Amino acid sequence: MSDMIYLASQSPRRQELLRQIGVRFELLLPDADEDAEALEAVLPGESAEHYVQRVCRLKAEAACMRLQRRALPPAPLLASDTTVALDHHILGKPADAADAMRILRQLAGRTHQVLTAVAVVDTAGHMHAALSISDVTFAPLDDAAIARYVASGEPFGKAGAYGIQGRAAGFTERIAGSYSGIMGLPLFETTRLLGLSGVHCQ
Repeated sequence: MSDMIYLASQSPRRQELLRQIGVRFELLLPDADEDAEALEAVLPGESAEHYVQRVCRLKAEAACMRLQRRALPPAPLLASDTTVALDHHILGKPADAADAMRILRQLAGRTHQVLTAVAVVDTAGHMHAALSISDVTFAPLDDAAIARYVASGEPFGKAGAYGIQGRAAGFTERIAGSYSGIMGLPLFETTRLLGLSGVHCQ
């Protein structure tokens, strides 16, 4: 049994979600010389489902090496990755405002998928993994509305150029699936994986 975990993510949303289910955590972030962005490169012809699970696994493996390298006390660790797909095409994080506009124009008036993979590595080194897939439908948006949203700064650093928990809620018509998964950490699956790793959520 463990009363805390290591979180291999800088996402404030994942931290907020773990607090919501009463999980104590310490951040286990990459060293300065780690190329974390390289882990997120899409392979040619790779499906969104394969991509998000592969990247999550790589993040978990990198975090395990980090844990050993730093000689930290043993505890389960959690890694997660989220991607957005439209018509089976992966839409990553926007590079700049123009890219965010381009992505949001594609999503406007359409239904897309949000895929979040979670992996928990227990203290014996066993990896437990799960995948959450949700459908999100956006209302039609004109360029002025998209430009206002991009100007808010919210799209940056987020897969699909939006955050469901922020202003994007105002143009999200419908979701089918896991709201917390769309935020970046599906709590039902996460609770189950933590339980398998000896961590009980309160």
